[in-house]
Amino acid sequence: MSITDKITGRVKKAAGDLTDDASLKREGRKEERKGEAKDELNRAQEKADRKADEVADLERRT
Repeated sequence: MSITDKITGRVKKAAGDLTDDASLKREGRKEERKGEAKDELNRAQEKADRKADEVADLERRT
């Protein structure tokens, strides 16, 4: 789930800031980007599904 990835990433980044741990900060940024990528993928899939539905509706009408 993308929100989980984003939250986990933010927590790791914050922990890295508090402990001055660069690798933990990087891991947090990576986790956040993973969540954002999942969101983008979901949006693209929803758009593709809507287009497929539109095409199917047009085909049924003809």
